[in-house]
Amino acid sequence: MTQLLGRTRELPTRLRSLVARRAEATRQWAHDYRSRTADGAIAMHALVFGSVLASFLLFLAGSALTVFPVLVFLAAMGVGWYRHQAEAAKALTFLTTVATVGVLTLIVAFLLLESLPAVRAMGLDLFTAVRNPTMENPELGQGLWGRNGFWSLTPMMVGTAVTTVIATLIAAPVGIAGAVFVSEIAPRRVREVVKPGIELMAGIPSITYGFIGLTILNQYFYAEFRTPTIGTYFAAGLMIGIMALPTVVTVAEDALNAVPESIKSGALAMGSTPWQTTKSVTIPAGMSGVSAGVLLGVGRAMGETMAATVMLTHTKGFPSPVFDVFSNYGETLTTVIAFEGGNASGLQMSALFAGGVVLFGMVMVLSVGSQYVEWRMHQKLGGER
Repeated sequence: MTQLLGRTRELPTRLRSLVARRAEATRQWAHDYRSRTADGAIAMHALVFGSVLASFLLFLAGSALTVFPVLVFLAAMGVGWYRHQAEAAKALTFLTTVATVGVLTLIVAFLLLESLPAVRAMGLDLFTAVRNPTMENPELGQGLWGRNGFWSLTPMMVGTAVTTVIATLIAAPVGIAGAVFVSEIAPRRVREVVKPGIELMAGIPSITYGFIGLTILNQYFYAEFRTPTIGTYFAAGLMIGIMALPTVVTVAEDALNAVPESIKSGALAMGSTPWQTTKSVTIPAGMSGVSAGVLLGVGRAMGETMAATVMLTHTKGFPSPVFDVFSNYGETLTTVIAFEGGNASGLQMSALFAGGVVLFGMVMVLSVGSQYVEWRMHQKLGGER
């Protein structure tokens, strides 16, 4: 207790010290900037940043005068690029970085603000309800979307989880196997053909995958397996897994190529066969990067919209049992937003924005996780040396 009180008394002193250090660092930066930057470049920086700030504020206010600071920015940047190209390039790259972070921040803030009415009205039931409390003796999953003014994202969250798991079970093993083949086994001529082909798959529009799934996969499962409906979670997950393959293969292959050649050569020198070296040395050494590729592929699968929108039935509810991937239910967070967003209003629109927040959070966690494991790989293997 005495130590805690002592630390509390020292807090104002520490804060003053921190502020003093920050102020001194700022003064030193200003002095260095002034000493190394020409007067014309300083004036150009002031005009550029001032015009950008004025343009942003006038745009938010909806003013017709926004065009004038934009013209000032273009003129200042043009003159600065001609006379002080290096400083103009620094200012431009800094502005693009700030704009990227700013746009992302505004998107997140907009999603949160628009989802607040649904959160206030529904509370945690928006994310956790499995029965509609406004109905008498409702069945599990019945009437959770729009019945008696009640809105819950739970069926769509379950659908997103089911399709993501199916896509991951397909994309992860096949993608890792493809990465191993391209990186370690394939001859050079085969690699030069296969790798661009895999990367080309990433450029195919998702609506094309969805149309193929609708006309081939859905029809096949309906005709051969007598599924209760023509669109199922399994068919959608299978197609989304195929779509995620280029991401998994590309990132995993880069991870395997990042394994130092000295490690592989050492294993071969000890008498290991090429396959033993690949299985016991290369893959374990690059596992962090391979995991990052899988996580990025999962993020792609989780955020897929058009293919799933075309293939699923858009009926909301819980499969019974939950792993029944051939049930007559079919809706995910992305598909409900795409399918109903154009006609939604009021609390329904707010609930759709809440679904966007959930989806954003899930994909962000996966992206951060993939970046972390990739960083671990570079720390372990020494980066790109």
